[in-house]
Amino acid sequence: MSTVSVYSYTHSVTYVTDNVLKSLKDIIRMSGLSPANLVNSWESKHRAIKTWIESRHLERVELEIFNPATNAMIVRWDLDIVYQWSDCDGSFYTDTEQLKYAIRKAGVAPESASYEVILKTKPGRPDVSGWGPATSRSTDGMVRQTLGSTVEHSGLGASTAYWRTR
Repeated sequence: MSTVSVYSYTHSVTYVTDNVLKSLKDIIRMSGLSPANLVNSWESKHRAIKTWIESRHLERVELEIFNPATNAMIVRWDLDIVYQWSDCDGSFYTDTEQLKYAIRKAGVAPESASYEVILKTKPGRPDVSGWGPATSRSTDGMVRQTLGSTVEHSGLGASTAYWRTR
């Protein structure tokens, strides 16, 4: 029985990791930005996200879209990791339609915008080569819009939200 649970949790971690990254790619692309930066560092991001979901240290994946001239936030997307995994629940989904609707609502980013992926972890996380502590840009003057669950596999998943100007 424990072998099946370990395999299932590993499968859930892989599914969630893959679909969190795919969601980031969709947000970037549909926001009018080039996904080249994300794609070029895909393996590193995949390794860090997967490692920290497996160890239950990953709290949130942030996609900051910002003005490179001022460093000011334009919009930020949060994928909060939810750890309610159960070996009895075989449900899995990625809600791409809800995500597409929210991306359209948030709007296209200016052509000059840049983006950065930040991984927020709990203390005591295992080290992953190329990754260290990071500071998020300020969300002062912004309001958070919650979409709810957009990625799930047997209770392990991501709940998405975005920050926009008031």
